[in-house]
Amino acid sequence: MTVEAFAPAKINLTLHVTGQRADGYHLLDSLVIFADAGDRLTLAPSDGLSLTVTGPRAAGVPTDGRNLVLKAADLFPDGQGAAITLDKHLPAAAGIGGGSSDAAAALRGLSELWNRPLPDAQAVLSLGADVPVCLAPRAVRMRGVGEEILDGPRLPDRMGLLLVNPGLEVSTPAVFKALERKDNPPLPHPPGWSSAGAMAHWLAEQRNDLEPPARRLAPEIRQVLDAIAATEGCLLSRMSGSGATCFGIYETRPQAEAAARIIAPAAPHWWVQAASPYSAA
Repeated sequence: MTVEAFAPAKINLTLHVTGQRADGYHLLDSLVIFADAGDRLTLAPSDGLSLTVTGPRAAGVPTDGRNLVLKAADLFPDGQGAAITLDKHLPAAAGIGGGSSDAAAALRGLSELWNRPLPDAQAVLSLGADVPVCLAPRAVRMRGVGEEILDGPRLPDRMGLLLVNPGLEVSTPAVFKALERKDNPPLPHPPGWSSAGAMAHWLAEQRNDLEPPARRLAPEIRQVLDAIAATEGCLLSRMSGSGATCFGIYETRPQAEAAARIIAPAAPHWWVQAASPYSAA
């Protein structure tokens, strides 16, 4: 039996940093959705455990114990075997949860392949704050250090997304270190929206508290945000996570695809991807 698992890109529509615990971990309040752009894992029975990385973003991705996919496999008991192939399409250290989504997809896939229950919530959180939210990708509100996941609001029936990364890897610890204030107001209750325009209007009143420090560390982020905002039909442009990937929201996917066709040739070293919202539910 061969199992396939999809690892969608995670988008932080908002990211409010609301505090910091005594152990140094930051408290977040974030509205998260997923895109139908992502990586794919294929898992097959094997005597040993191995990882092969292919795809356009395979360069530099470790295939040893440093990779979260293999760390996820280690959470299962009994030391079973699997030959895992990771088809890598998402850029690394990009603020869209690529490695975390890969790990979550590996957990789902190995659970099916080995007929074992998923590891407990604390074990999953040990892989990183974004892994629990990626385990069941859908629209959610994530709070705390990533352990509190609440059902998200109703999304518009149609919407286009554009993801753009300028080819930079931004250090998440460096961005948090540069954050001037760590006790910002939390997110108000997301009401749900009937259109992408209504959603973008509400989101425009919210924040990504990591965007200002990330822009100071990587000024190219401002260029990306401006390029997205300048495209026809863009309702909102914002950075996701700790960067450097930014996103645009459009009424329809064709509008996002048209924007991608404008941006990609003008900046050939940028990663540009049109998408639609994704939900495994």
